[in-house]
Amino acid sequence: MMRKSEYALWALLVLAVLAAGSTIVSLARSQSASAANSEIYRQLDLFGEVLERVRSDYVEKPEDPKLIEAAINGMLTALDPHSAYLNPKHFRDMQVQTRGEFGGLGIEVTMENGVVKVVSPIEDTPAAKAGLMSGDFITALDKEQIQGLTLQEAVEKMRGPVNSPITLTIVRKGVEDPFEVKVVRDVIHINPVKYNAEGDDVGYIRVTTFNEQTTANLQKAIDDLKKELGPKLKGYIVDLRNNPGGLLDQAISVSDAFLDQGAIVLTRGRNLEETQRSNARPGDLTDGAKMVVLINGGSASASEIVAGALQDHHRATIVGTRSFGKGSVQTIIPLGSNGALRLTTARYYTPSGRSIQAKGIEPEVVVEEELPDDLKQKADVEGARGEANLRGHLKGEGEDEDGAAHSEEESGSSSYVPPEKEKDTQLKFALDLLRGIKSVDTEAKKKAEAN
Repeated sequence: MMRKSEYALWALLVLAVLAAGSTIVSLARSQSASAANSEIYRQLDLFGEVLERVRSDYVEKPEDPKLIEAAINGMLTALDPHSAYLNPKHFRDMQVQTRGEFGGLGIEVTMENGVVKVVSPIEDTPAAKAGLMSGDFITALDKEQIQGLTLQEAVEKMRGPVNSPITLTIVRKGVEDPFEVKVVRDVIHINPVKYNAEGDDVGYIRVTTFNEQTTANLQKAIDDLKKELGPKLKGYIVDLRNNPGGLLDQAISVSDAFLDQGAIVLTRGRNLEETQRSNARPGDLTDGAKMVVLINGGSASASEIVAGALQDHHRATIVGTRSFGKGSVQTIIPLGSNGALRLTTARYYTPSGRSIQAKGIEPEVVVEEELPDDLKQKADVEGARGEANLRGHLKGEGEDEDGAAHSEEESGSSSYVPPEKEKDTQLKFALDLLRGIKSVDTEAKKKAEAN
């Protein structure tokens, strides 16, 4: 047994060694950080040299802001397909989309033969009140021809401050000469939720995007369908097909609307301590009614969060085809007057811990839509497109070191949905499930026998 004086001496020696080791580790870390900083500054010197060469020697005088913006975007797109720089204009556009309201006319449009075609005026908007009709062609805005503009450019010209007027030149079938219509812009609300009763027993809810209005509009849809169908209500179809996603908090609150408890989504950043878990609060707005969720290759991001949460909790039957497979979270980082940075900061996982990245959500019942002949040929050539097919995508768990996805991890599928409901095979199947005409077990047995 050591005496106290000897013990104290040894303790001092041990502490001295530990302190020396700590100093060495700190010094090594400091040197490593210094070397890393030195290398990044060397690379910045290289960038500066290339920039000056381009500015002085390029065949035409380039615009400096465009050069810098392109360089920033080049850096971000090298990270993954979803990180990007948003210049001030694009940042404002993004804010308009997520708010779900803007100053405009209230028409859904497309481009046809170089002019804007009205798909449909939105009810109770300036366009509808001015008498615009589906099938109208808009050939000029304030007497300036649309020919030569992109659809996005034309849409931007039609948007503007509330109460400001714009004159549209309209060509209408059955009317011999073009005519002008003056429309005064108003606040237009983008309704991300459309709904109706299918027969007298099923509520159909289509969620087209996840903006700031989605959860409130979903609640209204459920309330209205409950009142309309009453005790005959057998369940709900939530259609997330071709929904590209949107706000994470809206995906969480939409999932929460159908769940009483449990996790909704897990998000994990670079460090383990950055893991966050979002949980459902008590209260299912549908009172536990049966649910079918429709997904396809166009269902991505927030749509996959909702489908994955309801699937893991066995709250809904997922029908359709494999979703897109975008399992990453982008954070918008404002840069003052210089726009914003959209940066991938985390991956998300379903309540059971499944990663969706480059995999997607696989339905319990796979139902393919019959493609028209022209789309069949295109599909044969191009194949299904999903996250796993995007150049530079984040590796999904289980991918090869070179980034190649294993066959079971491939994401995406057809995103075709027939415009006529009577030809919509996936919707028909969902209705049959809720009405008890078909069952998941029967379909699984048929599939096993076919294999």
